[in-house]
Amino acid sequence: MVERAYFDWNATAPLREEAREAVTAALALTGNASSVHAEGRAARRLVEEARERVADLVGADARNVTFTSGATEANMQALTPAIEVGGRKQTRDRLFISAIEHSSVRCGGRFAADQVEELPVTAHGLIDLDVLKRVLGHCERPLVSVMLANNETGVIQPAAEIADIVHAASGVLHVDAVQAPGRIPFDMAGLGADLLSLSSHKLGGPQGAGALIQRGDIHITDSLIKGGGQERGQRAGTENVAAIAGFGAAAAAAKRADGARMAALRAQAEAGIKAMAPQAVFFGADAPRLPNTSLFTVPGLKAETAIIAFDLNGIAVSSGSACSSGKVQTSHVLTAMGVEPELARGAVRVSLGWTTNEGDIERLLNAWNTVVSSLLNKQAA
Repeated sequence: MVERAYFDWNATAPLREEAREAVTAALALTGNASSVHAEGRAARRLVEEARERVADLVGADARNVTFTSGATEANMQALTPAIEVGGRKQTRDRLFISAIEHSSVRCGGRFAADQVEELPVTAHGLIDLDVLKRVLGHCERPLVSVMLANNETGVIQPAAEIADIVHAASGVLHVDAVQAPGRIPFDMAGLGADLLSLSSHKLGGPQGAGALIQRGDIHITDSLIKGGGQERGQRAGTENVAAIAGFGAAAAAAKRADGARMAALRAQAEAGIKAMAPQAVFFGADAPRLPNTSLFTVPGLKAETAIIAFDLNGIAVSSGSACSSGKVQTSHVLTAMGVEPELARGAVRVSLGWTTNEGDIERLLNAWNTVVSSLLNKQAA
């Protein structure tokens, strides 16, 4: 049997042992976290401990953490005109998103289609700040949504600069920070974010949990899920105590950032890929990137063929976002960056994590040798 190596951490991370233990312990409890008896209070204690850990991960106040079913729901909760700032009931009149956002943001949330405007990015995958300044100059109460680090290219946005521009226009900034924790150091105040989305399973927690974190004077007055007073009235429904407990354990573990080691392994992998295929192109390589992410191709490569070949050789990689029902599609991120369609269709994403080691990199490069040799033979035929 072929020994496998996992390189799809941006899609989901393996469950951390700390999270597994937290989930198992929570599943042994009986109480509803909203009940006042001893069993209910025990469940509530796990939820509140997890809330403290998630808040601590991003330097926020635990009172401002709302647990959700994942980052997609957190994004949908954030993308609403009904955002109150400092007690002022002034709805947001437009939503501005970058052209490289996750599909849960690109759908526009609870804004009407004609209220949503897409902002361009440069060839390096960075938001065009001049365009942002110009468009916000004609809008009174904008909401701007920008991901901190792109899930496909790993490109990191200048969030603090974006925040300054947004706040100068009396706007609110939502940051999808799903890919960042455990990879780069950051805190919510330093980013200037007013709303921040996180996902449990990207950190090594269980799937099915996430969080929306609000700045202290921000209040969403129209909750996405109504019908109960849970999560301080921000999200109705019985909390998923086990998943939330696992999320909290993963958040505590993610504070031990592993970026420098992953960056060294990625550099080793990219050097090996380039040595076997000098024509290889690495997307976003001239911009700040997550230390664990590499999106690349060579002319003539077909992503679906390459992914299958990698898989047969024991390597799990992807073509980009994992949110396309398993389909290999041309990346909207690369399209926005102006990459030619033929080249974009061959993009393969390699993403590393805390258990990735040099042996895994060696297996990746051995598989790449097989993939690229087959491609070159076909091109020579």
